[in-house]
Amino acid sequence: MSVPLLRRARSGAASATPNAEPVTVTVARVVRPDRREAFERWAENVLRVAARFPGNLGASLLHPGPGSSEYHLVYRFQDDESLAAWEWSAERRTALAHVESIVEQERYARVTGLDSFFTRPVRPGPRWRLTVLTIAAVFAITSLLQLLVTPHLTSWPVGLRLLLSAVVVVLLLGHVAMPALTRLLAGWLRPSGD
Repeated sequence: MSVPLLRRARSGAASATPNAEPVTVTVARVVRPDRREAFERWAENVLRVAARFPGNLGASLLHPGPGSSEYHLVYRFQDDESLAAWEWSAERRTALAHVESIVEQERYARVTGLDSFFTRPVRPGPRWRLTVLTIAAVFAITSLLQLLVTPHLTSWPVGLRLLLSAVVVVLLLGHVAMPALTRLLAGWLRPSGD
């Protein structure tokens, strides 16, 4: 997404390509511990206002678990256009101005279609594993390129050989090697025990 999530949540920036599928937005807010009651009153009011907007399919407040003060407001609209009407509304801007002193942190997430209700995002595994896999793939591609192709290009200028090497490595890495390897080694990259 080109707009940072916090700015997107504050500004209500519209999606670049309108989507005719249902859209679900979740805004997670970490509330100052001494302001939880005020936030809950604010959230009830905002959800009531959002529910009156055309295309609203539902809105709810998820309370934090024990030891947390992170609330989640969930809005569901029939399409991007309905969501944009809510996000750009004067009512929402006014409401956001009232919550700034209550909230310490805010995150915005947006998903479209019915799939969001049936799938969980994959939790990434340790970053070092993807790094090792990338290094191995780059090593394999450049080694094959050096053994099989470069000997036939000795008459080419060095800059052109390097450019060809970079293009081949990036294309094979991004479109062939990594997609295949991440599927093949998914269990190692994202182990459930980590």
